[in-house]
Parts: sequence; C-alpha cells; structure tokens
Amino acid sequence: MKLTKEINRRRTFAIISHPDAGKTTLTEKLLLFGGAIQVAGAVKSNKIKRGATSDFMEIERQRGISVATSVMGFEYKGVKINILDTPGHQDFAEDTYRTLTAVDSVIVVIDVAKGVEMQTEKLVEVCRMRDTPVIVFINKLDREGKDAFELLDEIEQKLQLNVRPLSWPVGMGSDFKGVYSLYEQKLVLFDAHGKQNTSDAVQINELGAPELDGYLGRQAGRLREEVELIEGVYPAFDRQAYLKGQLSPVFFGSAINNFGVRELLDCFIEIAPPPQPSKTEEREISPEEPQFTGFVFKIHANMDPNHRNRLAFVRVCSGKFERNKNYHHVRMGKNLKFSSPTSFMAAKKSIIDEAFPGDIVGLYDTGNFKIGDTLTEGESIHFKGIPSFSPELFRYVVNADPMKSKQLAKGLDQLMDEGVAQLFTTATGRKIIGTVGALQFEVIQYRLKHEYGASCEYESASLYKACWITCEDAATLKLFKQRKMRNMAVDKHGRDVFLATSAWDLNSTRELFPDINFHFTSEF
Repeated sequence: MKLTKEINRRRTFAIISHPDAGKTTLTEKLLLFGGAIQVAGAVKSNKIKRGATSDFMEIERQRGISVATSVMGFEYKGVKINILDTPGHQDFAEDTYRTLTAVDSVIVVIDVAKGVEMQTEKLVEVCRMRDTPVIVFINKLDREGKDAFELLDEIEQKLQLNVRPLSWPVGMGSDFKGVYSLYEQKLVLFDAHGKQNTSDAVQINELGAPELDGYLGRQAGRLREEVELIEGVYPAFDRQAYLKGQLSPVFFGSAINNFGVRELLDCFIEIAPPPQPSKTEEREISPEEPQFTGFVFKIHANMDPNHRNRLAFVRVCSGKFERNKNYHHVRMGKNLKFSSPTSFMAAKKSIIDEAFPGDIVGLYDTGNFKIGDTLTEGESIHFKGIPSFSPELFRYVVNADPMKSKQLAKGLDQLMDEGVAQLFTTATGRKIIGTVGALQFEVIQYRLKHEYGASCEYESASLYKACWITCEDAATLKLFKQRKMRNMAVDKHGRDVFLATSAWDLNSTRELFPDINFHFTSEF
C-alpha cells in the first residue's frame, strides 16, 4: 500500500543544542551528503530569508544566532528526511519546545570542549518528558576538548540519558586520527588536510588485527583498550530501547570538516523511527489511518513583508494531505481549502500536491490559525502536547500612542497567537507580557510598530513566575482568587493565572492553599 510505504521511508527529526555547538553546521553537512545543497554554507545564506520580521534577520546577523526554526526536506538513499533546525538561543526556547512536538526523534549536538551546557539540559528534559528517541553527536573533535569517557559521564549525569557509543574517537585536536565505528566495525581516517575521505573507510573486523597498528601507530593499543572498556561498561546497543527513549547512541565527529557526519546519517536512517502515533485528547492517532489529520505547531509571520503573509507549519499525523481538498478546522468549526501548500528546503518553498505522515506542510494563513490548531477530514479531535511554558521575564505594556489603541490590541492579539510570548491581563485591566527571553521584548516592540502602526513602551514588573491554577472545588478556588486578588490575572484564553512575586511567595502560597493545583505549563 502506497501510504504504508511512504510512512516507512520518512524520518522527521530536530537538531537541538546550546548556541555555537555546531548545530547549523551539522545541518549543512547533512544536506550536503543528501545532495540537497551543492556548497557547504548554503544553509546559512538560505535559511528562511526573513524571520517573523525583516528585523529578525538583522538580529540574527548582528548576534550570530538562529531565531526561527528552519524546515528542510531532502532524499537520501531512498529515505525522505525532514530536518527541523531549531534556535539554540534561550530567548527563543519556546519555539524549540513546540518544534519538539512535531518530530519523531532528536539529534543533540554537544561541543567537545564545552560539554553539556544549561540550555541543552532544558531541551533534553522536554525530550525525556515525551520519551523522544535521542542520538548524541559530540562535535569539534578536531579541537582539544574533554576526555571522551568524561563527556559520556557528563551526558549521563546532567542529561539523565543512558548512553551507548556507536563510534569512538582516535585522539583529539592535533592528535586526531579518525573515528572507529563500533556500529559498522570500520575505521574512518582523518587525512592530513583535516578532511574525511570516504575511500579511507577501512573495514576492521578484528581490533587485534596487525593492520590497525599500521594505520594508527601507537594509538592502536589505546583504541583497543578503550573499546574493550566500552564493551564492558556500556550496554549493547538495543534499537527497541532507543526507540522507547531509554538508550541514546553517541557519535563523535567534526561537522565543519565533514567528519563522522556520513556515519551518523547512515546509522540514523537505519535505526531512527518512522512517523509515530500521535496523542489527542480523544484517542491515539495512527499514521496509517487513511483519514488525514495534522496540527499547527508554529506560525511564521511576514515571511514576505510585501504581502504581510503568515505561514502555518502543519505536521501531517495520519493519512494523506492533498492540495485543493476541503479540510475541517476543528477550533473554528469550518472547512478550509488550500491552493498553495508548500514544502521547504530552508528558504526555498515549492508548491506540493500531496504530503504524508511525518511531512511538514506550510499553509498560507490569513489569520485562521493558532498554535495547536487541528485539521482533519471531519473528525473533531484535539492534539495534546503543544504547551506554553511559564514565562520567566515580565513587562507591563504601556500604550505610547492613545490614538492607536485598537492597533495595539489587534497587534498584541495576533502576535500572541504565534506563541512569541504570552499576554496576561490583571484584575485592574493592566496588560503584562511574559517571555522566556529578553530579546523577545525587542522583537514584539519592533513588530507592533512596523506591522501594526502601534507604539508601546514597557514598565518593569517585579514578578517571579506565572502559574496556571485549577481546583476541583469551585468555592475554594473563589476564596483563593479573593484572597490573592492582587496576584491574579487571566491569560489570552481566559484561564486563571497566579503571578508570584518571588520564590518565597510562590512556595508559601502553595503551602497555605494545598487544594489549589499550580501548573507550570499551559498543558494540563
């Protein structure tokens, strides 16, 4: 059956890391091996040309960071690969968190010198919450860095992942000789020019073989000892454990030198999961169901500022998506038809006639979509797992131009739909924007001015945390809201939010009101 065949040949994954670990470079090299680009560096020049505003790319250029998830699809050895390259910068973490709901597996990139960094810990925690299969790629082996065993210990302790090396470095920095693939039992040598030569992949069926000494000299003995230690200490690779998120294969390489990337890609297409079932509030959706279902996990505004268009990113979960076919928009309760659905190769978009589970489709949007919206062929279902996280930074919004109040309200309303930040309204009617990073405030202010003609200023808000609250007993909830009126607000959807002024305030309130449930994501 065509649907089953198309599902089984798809791999949809995200690449995540701390900024500067080499995530975008690894993406480039994967695309290079897949034949999707001809020259390394093409991804950087061809990432989605404009982010949410033309200013985004200016910010990106000035600060050298990715600010929006890029989607790239290509074919490799008969497998359709969809990569979602995510922002590493913590100010745009929420975009990354939501992207993780649209993928079936993840590759985590770690800098050999810096090891595991805080942002990586947060992102992997989200993967663990969802039991997402994780592969680790330790990058920049051509530089001096931490000992390989030390790094594995750090990954296990800080990321709480059970690891199993599937490749192993021979030396590091100036002594870097290559990588031994434990998965394929072959040695890939690093040549004098610091590039990987595919003809240098040597099949080594027995590490005791004397030819190993000819290739590696004095480092051959050390490799034998280390591989023996690996086999004794780490569990054998079990694909089922990996697919359940219980075991993480580890690869070593140097993305900038194309080194170790092909081994990672070849193993990835063999072991990584095809599109997996998706959970909805009503039931589990299997990819092989003939009826189309999908959900919006991201909205990108002003991809072309001349047309003020928005693009909704839809993950296909089941069935087949077809161009010009009517689909049911569950939240709005109406049918929509899409004449120009697009697929992505970074900035290059092409119109498609059909898409299958695992694919990411771009739908031009005139304001119909919000993050988390569901499209079906008629069934009323609601996908789970597209949370908003409790913001960490807060500002009061002050209207700098009273003549433009309507424009400000409209702008805030639409920007919050995209999930760039969250809006809370206090009992006195004051509006507070909450974000996970300070850079978002600049972006919102710029966009309000240039897209909606509204000017706003910010006043600092001395807040520690915003928590959604629920309680089974209506009377208890009412009493709590009366007692804590000064700390209460509602979010954009009218849900009750408690605004804590400090960690002590939050903890003491939870102790005083044990029957009130405090939620730190909007998914409850």
